[in-house]
Amino acid sequence: MKRVMVRYKVKPDQAARNEELVRAVYAELHDREPSGIRYATFKLDDGLTFVHLAETDVDPAPLTGLQEFKEFLEGIADRCDDAPVATELHEVGSFHLFTE
Repeated sequence: MKRVMVRYKVKPDQAARNEELVRAVYAELHDREPSGIRYATFKLDDGLTFVHLAETDVDPAPLTGLQEFKEFLEGIADRCDDAPVATELHEVGSFHLFTE
């Protein structure tokens, strides 16, 4: 099992567009219902910083095969003030965070 956090900050004029692209990824996830992934996206109080948490049981991660995720990745560098940074997470403890 792999857990990853991705954090980035978008340009002020790109926040709505980024959120739209993220919602499209979730729409496709709900349509396809791929197994082996748990995924959440959060927007921080500044309205510009996004944090994605993903837990996958399969390789490659199901996100990589989604058309909407590919569209989300296109132009990400142009949307961001702070580029995405991916960090693998190693659980110390949790309480119902990654359960269905």
